[in-house]
This record gives sequence, structure tokens and C-alpha cells, in this order.
Amino acid sequence: MDILEHLKQAGGVARTAQLLDAGYSRRDIARLTQRGAHQPKRGVFLAPNCNKELAAAIHHNARLTCASAAPHYGLWLRKAPLQLHLACNHGHGAGFIRHRSVRFSGHPTLPLAGVEDVVLHALGCLPPPASTALATSAIRLYSLPLELLKQELRADRSAPALRALQDLDLRAESIVEVDAQHLFRVNGIDFEVQVHIPGIGRVCGLPPQRLPYRGD
Repeated sequence: MDILEHLKQAGGVARTAQLLDAGYSRRDIARLTQRGAHQPKRGVFLAPNCNKELAAAIHHNARLTCASAAPHYGLWLRKAPLQLHLACNHGHGAGFIRHRSVRFSGHPTLPLAGVEDVVLHALGCLPPPASTALATSAIRLYSLPLELLKQELRADRSAPALRALQDLDLRAESIVEVDAQHLFRVNGIDFEVQVHIPGIGRVCGLPPQRLPYRGD
């Protein structure tokens, strides 16, 4: 495959080492700028019109995480963050939210934290229901073990994140359900999930004291 096309398919951002590992020669890499790629600093190449968030992660020698990584993994998120969330173990750079604790391997080709770290960072950073929606979708989509998250958070003694984890209901099938459950919970309203109503079918959630059914 043409090296520029490879760069585009790799998210539009790559380091020299990644391109070498993909089988391209240093001569191929040196010609990238002649083909329209941008080299913001030594060893980093950006394809034209590449994703700006991925480019920022590469520029800061970091990986997108938390809310910034959620769209790349297809995780549930209502609002894009106002600032980038980056995972890095250095203190350089500014203008982004820094997550220093990285426990798991990152994405194999993109500058993204591993989905495990993305969820752990979100639980400790975002308020519910944003954090619980993101975590619920990660568990459903990637079979992320709930016990693994609990173990990591207990090790960090992260009480707020553990409390958010306790509110997870893995029966929720969409971000709308997570949001609704959160509203019921914070307003002290009892509710049932996945309720079957005769003549109607299954509904995602319902406050039991407000059931209007008059079947008999």
C-alpha cells in the first residue's frame, strides 16, 4: 500500500517507528512531506485533514483518553468535552486535562489509551450519568470485566469512582436509559427496568407507583 494512503488509514497520524514497523523504508518516510504530509516535529507525520484530536495527542506525546477517546471507541457520550483529555506520564504541555495513571496497553495503531484506562479515567473524572453511561457501554461493547474495574479503583482508593461504579445497571441498552435511571435515582424515585406491560410489550424503565395499567 502507498505510504500516504497507509498514513490516512491509520487515523492520519503516525510516528516514524510505526511506519517502520509497517514495513516502509526510511526513504519512503522521508518522501512523505513531498506527498503532502505535515511533519510538526521530528518523528511525527500528519496526513492532510487528519483528525485534530489525534494530532494533538501525538504532538503532546500522549494518548486520548476519558471523554476524548470515547467517540473513537464508539462509547456512549452526549457532549464532546471542552478540553482534550490526554493520558501521559510527563508534566509537559498545557491546555488539556491530564490523566497520569496509565495501567493498560493502548490502542495498537492510534494514540488512544486502552479502553480499560478510558473507563477508569472517566469514572474518576466525569460526573454521572456521563461516567456511568460511558462505563456501561464499554462493558457491553468490549466485555470489560466489572470486577477488574472494581479492583483497580479499590487499589486507588477512589471513593467517588467506586460509588459511580455501584450505580451501573448493565441491563441499560442505551444512553437514554442510563440518563433516565440517573434522574430517577437522584430524585429518590423507585423504578423498575425492563418491565413487560401486557398489551404493550417491554419498556426500558418505569416508576412502579405510576403504572397506569387497568387490565382487570
